[in-house]
Amino acid sequence: MKKILNQTRRNLLATGAAALATPYLLTSTRAYAANPVIRVGYVSPATGPLAGFAEADDFIIQGVQEIFSKGIVNNGKNWSIEIISKDSQSNSNRAAEVAADLILRDEVDLIIGAATPDTTNPVADQAEINEVPCITTDCPWQPYFFGRNGNPAVGFDYTYHFFWGLEDVIGSFLDIWGNSGVTKKVGALFPNDADGNAWGDANLGFPKPLAGAGYELTDPGRYQPLSDDFSSQISAFKSAGCEIVTGVMIPPDFATFWGQASQQGFSPKIVTVGKALLFPSVIESLGDRGVGLTSEVWWSPNHPFSSSLSSSNSRQLAEAYTSSTGRAWTQPLGFRHALFEVVADVVSRAEDLEDAKAITTAIAATKLDTIVGKVDWSSGPVKNVSKTPLVSGQWQKKNGALNLEIIANSNATNIPITSELTLL
Repeated sequence: MKKILNQTRRNLLATGAAALATPYLLTSTRAYAANPVIRVGYVSPATGPLAGFAEADDFIIQGVQEIFSKGIVNNGKNWSIEIISKDSQSNSNRAAEVAADLILRDEVDLIIGAATPDTTNPVADQAEINEVPCITTDCPWQPYFFGRNGNPAVGFDYTYHFFWGLEDVIGSFLDIWGNSGVTKKVGALFPNDADGNAWGDANLGFPKPLAGAGYELTDPGRYQPLSDDFSSQISAFKSAGCEIVTGVMIPPDFATFWGQASQQGFSPKIVTVGKALLFPSVIESLGDRGVGLTSEVWWSPNHPFSSSLSSSNSRQLAEAYTSSTGRAWTQPLGFRHALFEVVADVVSRAEDLEDAKAITTAIAATKLDTIVGKVDWSSGPVKNVSKTPLVSGQWQKKNGALNLEIIANSNATNIPITSELTLL
């Protein structure tokens, strides 16, 4: 029989997100089945303004369930893997609620989550409070770590994250702009949310590195997500002579800004925006005005990595997705797959799958080559964080087809450049 879950996991804490965790104590009889079962809870924004991050979820989960159907061997015993998915609805409060449900009602042994601090942080907080092993991705490490009041000298006990950091996205954006020949005046669009506050932070975000590289940043201040009027920002950018626009926006906000920029005669030569410009569906919805926009590239068919689960390389995974769904590849595809690669690796290595601390120890000891690169939590930059490579791309149309081409790779030269920057 499964060991009784740690009492701390069942106790209601009076502060923060712990208020969502109703205390009750249950034991599990899952071990009486033919094969013991590991339950994996998965949280992502299947609906709401961040739903683009979850477009590939169904495809990935179906694929990994087929792989997991044979079970995973640990210490000579075959374990079945049960995946329980929940929708965060692009809302941090909802993410905390469903994470608490997964932990306390579904009794998951391991919880994973993805897509911006709105999902990763509340999921990780619930896991940390309830002493459940947790792995997250698709969020720069600073909003994840410092957004949860992480202390670099201490770190967290149960929660681990892999992705790139603000230093990488800033370097990638500067890589795009550096040889463009445009005026070094940049307009910033940072929302009043975890990402926007991190990207615009005077010490950890964009201001210092851009100033150090000789750029003049015009930051009109934080706007509220789902704003319907960017006139004041556009006016400030025009007055400052900005030829570059940057920021981190949800897709609806960028669409509103970009439409109003056209109406108000603002025509920057480069637009490099995180989050909003990642997805083919968003770019296609912008029509011709989507061509030429630039963003960071976390993963693509050109990334020289392969899956530890299926042995498929990046291009094969992208082609399989397109063949199955009829949709263009999307960047979260690789990271969703990698999440389950790490899950499988941890389940196979943990000394005792009935012990949360043993599972957490196995997570911390991970050194795995995945389809998004190496995941290794021993290499920092802080405890609980493993970094993955980042390059830069531009949406270009060639032979009538729209594709995200890699245009700059100074920070990850093993990922090949596929085209050159063209100005808007």
